[in-house]
Amino acid sequence: MTISPTIDAPASEPHAPAQIESLKVGFVSLGCPKNLVDSEVMMGLLNRGGASITPRAEDADILVVNTCSFIDSAKQESVDAILEMAQHKSSRGGRAQRLIVAGCLVERYRDQIRANIPEVDAVVGTGELESILQAAGLAQPPANPLFPILTSAPAQPVPIERHASSVLQHSHPSAASPQRSYETAAKPPAPTRESHPATPSRPEGDLREQQGRFSRDAWDGAASTLPTFLYSHHTPRILATPRASAYIKIAEGCDHPCSFCIIPQLRGKFRSRPLADIVAEAQSLIAQGVREITLIGQDTTCYGEDLPPSIPLHPGSDSDFSASAAEVSSLASPAAPGNLSPQGLRRPDLADLLDALAPLPGLHWLRFLYAYPNKITSRLLKTIARHHTIAKYLDVPLQHASAGVLRRMKRGGSADRFLQIISQARELVPNLVLRTTFIVGFPGETEADFQELCSFVAAARIDWLGVFSYSDEEGAGAFALDDKVPRRTIESRRRRLMKLQQKISKRARKQWVGRKLEILVEGESDETELLWQGRSMEQAPEIDGKILISDFGPHETLVPGAFYRARITASHDFDLVATILE
Repeated sequence: MTISPTIDAPASEPHAPAQIESLKVGFVSLGCPKNLVDSEVMMGLLNRGGASITPRAEDADILVVNTCSFIDSAKQESVDAILEMAQHKSSRGGRAQRLIVAGCLVERYRDQIRANIPEVDAVVGTGELESILQAAGLAQPPANPLFPILTSAPAQPVPIERHASSVLQHSHPSAASPQRSYETAAKPPAPTRESHPATPSRPEGDLREQQGRFSRDAWDGAASTLPTFLYSHHTPRILATPRASAYIKIAEGCDHPCSFCIIPQLRGKFRSRPLADIVAEAQSLIAQGVREITLIGQDTTCYGEDLPPSIPLHPGSDSDFSASAAEVSSLASPAAPGNLSPQGLRRPDLADLLDALAPLPGLHWLRFLYAYPNKITSRLLKTIARHHTIAKYLDVPLQHASAGVLRRMKRGGSADRFLQIISQARELVPNLVLRTTFIVGFPGETEADFQELCSFVAAARIDWLGVFSYSDEEGAGAFALDDKVPRRTIESRRRRLMKLQQKISKRARKQWVGRKLEILVEGESDETELLWQGRSMEQAPEIDGKILISDFGPHETLVPGAFYRARITASHDFDLVATILE
C-alpha cells in the first residue's frame, strides 16, 4: 500500500475557486506500475484543480484508493484498503468527507462496491481518470483543457500555451538540492506544444473484439463501452516514485487472448501513444531530475502496431534496420516536418522508440517491462545492445513451459522454443539479465507438466523469477475449463518452484561478488537504518533484489537519487552487499 508524498499546488498554476483550495487528498495506490502511473495522473489532475496531496490519511478531506483486480489476493488487498480508509471518514470520527474508489476493481465490481460499501461516495474506472475532479467535488476542467487527453474519439488541435512540464513543479529538485549538486548532467530544452490525433486499433484487437474477447456483459454494473483513456505528455502528473526514477506508460490495454487474464476487459483494446508524445514526456521528466526511465505497458513489444506509418523505409536496405537512430530521433521531434508521403513508410515500433529515447541528454538508465516472447526480434535485441543507456535487461512473462498448458492458456510456445529465444537473446546482448513469471496450477496442469516447467527453469537459468498461483477469475476463458487443480497442490507447486529458483539465484548472485559496477542509491534500507540500499542497472525498481550498502567508502554520506561506483562484497539468495568506491 502506498500513500503519496505531501505536495502543495505551485503558486504559478491556476486554482479552483477559493473555497476548495484547502482540500487535502490522500492516495492509496495498489497493484502494478501501470496502476501507479494512473494514480500519479489523478493526483496531478486534482492538484491542478486546486487540491493538495497529503501522505497522512488522518489529515485528508478526500481519500482515493486506486485498486487492483488481477487475481484474488489483489482484490482482497483492495477491499481491505477501502475498508481501512473508510475508518477515516467523518461519519466514523475521522476527518475525511469523501471516499473515492478507482481502478480495475471498479471496472469489475462497480455496482457491488456502491451497494456493499456505503462509505464509498464515488467510483472512477480505468478509462475515466479525468472524472476524478468531479468525483472529488472539484470544478470540472474548462472546455479547452490545459491537459488534453488522448482517446479513441477524433481529437481537434487545441491552441493553448505549453506548460513547463507534464510533471508539476514540486517534483523539480531545486538547484541547491543534493541530487543537482552531485550530478553534472545538462538540462535539455523543454519540449514544444503539440496536439496528437487518436490512433486506430490493431487488426488483432478488432478481430478479438468480434470474437467476444472484451465482453463484459456478465459483469453487473460494468460500463457498456470499453475504456479509451490515454494520457499525453501534457496531462499533469505528480511523481510518487523516488526522485531519480519514473515510469512512462507507452501504451494502454491489451488484445492478447490469454485465457487466464481479464485485463483486456478491465483496460480495453491495445492503444499506443504517439512516439513524439512519449519523447516529449521523457524530456520533461529529465528536466525534473529523473535519470532512470522505465517504459511500461501490458505488452510493450506491441508498441506502434496501431500507429500510422511514419518511419522511412530505405530502398534496398536491410529490413531489420530500415531507419537510422538519428532519423528516428528527428521524426520524434514535435517540430519534425509532416509532409512525408505514405509510400515507403512503416509503423514505428519499440526499437524505434528506444532509439529515440536512449540518446536524450541527462538520461542515465532506460529499460522496458513486459515483452511478449514471440515479439522479441533480433532488431529489438540489437537495439538494446547498441545503446549504453539501455539496461541489458529483458522482462518476458512466459507463464509456463509445457506446450499443452501454454496451448490451453492460449499463449502458444514450448520449452524448446523459449530456450531458443533465450539463447538468441543472450548471444545478441552480452551479459543479458532475464526476468520472467510463471503461473502454476492452471486447469489441467499435470505433475508431468509441472516437472517440465521445473526442468525448463533449471535449464534456462533465469536471473529473476516470480511465481503466481493460478487464480480462477470469472470472465476469463479459463474459468469454464474443467480439471481444476486443488488449491493445496497449487501452493505446493509454487513453493517447490520457488525453492528451485532460490538455489539458482543463490549460485547466480555469488558470481556477482568482486564485480565493480554503477549503482543508483535509493536511501536507507527498508530493513534497517544501519544499511543503505540501491540498485544496479540489472535490477528493475521494486521487483528485483536490492544492493545493500555497508560501507560508504570515501563519502561521509550518500545522496539518494545519485549514481556511484561500487564493488560487490557479498551475496545472499536474492540480495547483494556492496562497498562504495567513488
